[in-house]
Amino acid sequence: MRGWVSLFQAMRKPRAAVGSGHRKQAASQEGREKRALSSSQAKPSGPDGLARQPEEVVLQASISPYHLFRATDEVTAFRGKLLSWYDREKRDLPWRRWAENEVDLDRRAYAVWVSEVMLQQTQVATVINYYTRWMQKWPTLQDLASASLEEVNQLWAGLGYYSRGRRLQEGARKVVEELGGHMPCTAETLQQLLPGVGRYTAGAIASIAFGQATGVVDGNVVRVLCRVRAIGADPSNTVISQQLWRLAQQLVDPARPGDFNQAAMELGATVCTPQSPHCSQCPVQSLCRAHQRVEWEQLSASRSLLGSPDVEECAPTTGQCQLCLPTTEPWDRTLGVANFPRKASRRPPREECSATCVLEQPRALGGARILLVQRPKSGLLAGLWEFPSVTLEPSEKHQYKALLQELQSWAGPLPAAHLRRLGEVVHIFSHIKLTYQVYGLTLEGQTPVTTTPPGARWLTREEFHTAAVSTAMKKVFRVYEGQQPGTCKGSKRSQVSTPSSRKKTSRGQQVLDSFFQPLVSTDAPIPNSVAK
Repeated sequence: MRGWVSLFQAMRKPRAAVGSGHRKQAASQEGREKRALSSSQAKPSGPDGLARQPEEVVLQASISPYHLFRATDEVTAFRGKLLSWYDREKRDLPWRRWAENEVDLDRRAYAVWVSEVMLQQTQVATVINYYTRWMQKWPTLQDLASASLEEVNQLWAGLGYYSRGRRLQEGARKVVEELGGHMPCTAETLQQLLPGVGRYTAGAIASIAFGQATGVVDGNVVRVLCRVRAIGADPSNTVISQQLWRLAQQLVDPARPGDFNQAAMELGATVCTPQSPHCSQCPVQSLCRAHQRVEWEQLSASRSLLGSPDVEECAPTTGQCQLCLPTTEPWDRTLGVANFPRKASRRPPREECSATCVLEQPRALGGARILLVQRPKSGLLAGLWEFPSVTLEPSEKHQYKALLQELQSWAGPLPAAHLRRLGEVVHIFSHIKLTYQVYGLTLEGQTPVTTTPPGARWLTREEFHTAAVSTAMKKVFRVYEGQQPGTCKGSKRSQVSTPSSRKKTSRGQQVLDSFFQPLVSTDAPIPNSVAK
């Protein structure tokens, strides 16, 4: 711990208050911090002071100046137009108000950090309520560090990408326990010292909270830069991504870096959108290569046009420009500026299948209760609660017994004759398309189960809705509720189907269903060990 504190203190710099508009710059020791973090072996650098990798040198030699900002006045104009627009049009968002009004720099940086982590892969409208509740519950790093993972998962439930919340808390604990409660204040130290903080998040915190003149590149900024400089190559390519980061660093306003970065993201989110961008509302339209190309195409298509329009085009000095549209995907007039950037083909999510069961005790003491079990501490949905489930694999010979055995491992002997298949839920994670075969089992007329092994709990329906459960499990429960007497069917938004609505049942499902058909006319419990 002492080693981390010493390292952190050595890299820390004096910080001044930063205003909500034109922020005052903190006294900078950035050069000293970079030397502390850099390798002992010097690397070749360019005019902007950034270390050059061999592939970057090759890239610089194979692209046209057409894709760059070559003149200082062009950069100045871009900054001024974008910031003036942002001052007029920016959305009123809770994390912006928090960062603008908070005087304490550590608390401000924490507020920005939380928002940036929540906004990863998640829409602003979804995040607002989660962010507000989070900051009300844990307004400081110390508050979050003292919370339990169960509490964090419970508040994060439904927001998706659950590892983000866990890493956020891990980072808060590291700041409190190892860094003296003070946030690192440069992009370099943020990325080096805090778990789960990558290049973008570090740059956002450093620029917005501490006023460091560092650029950021997220999906919105990628789209803006690719269109402004007509970059049609795949932005996920390493060398293209490096060029986008260079452009962002070149453009960031040193007087208002945080506002500039937020303005670039705001432009991509509200005006320069993926489809149907609002070019007439764009403050940097006059500097946009993509818009110039659209106008050129429109003029070229006009029958009344005499001669060729005088519009600058890419003219690489050697070979094919690496930033232009690939020759295999030429300009599409129907797309307009949306030709830039071209999306890389994504691999379809792998498909998995799971059987899950809602096990309920309607006559339990204190009211009806349902069984939830906790997922492992690592992997998908780590630490969250779910209904007892098993993964179905075609190669597993006895998969039809797996669900019942899983249920009995948590709740003891059960009446298999009452196990009913209720429908199907499809939930898509970032890389997995998971199909849940939903079952229900109601323990009517049985002695209530009052004890459970570690990792399981019986909850009321009200407790279920506030527990740390995933959106997929909430969909599963809607299917169960829709099949109970006196309740309505599940919502169409749940992407569910019931046996009567499905057109075809797979062979594996037929085998599973046939096993769960009533085999005897009595409700006698089946022992834990099921005969093969």
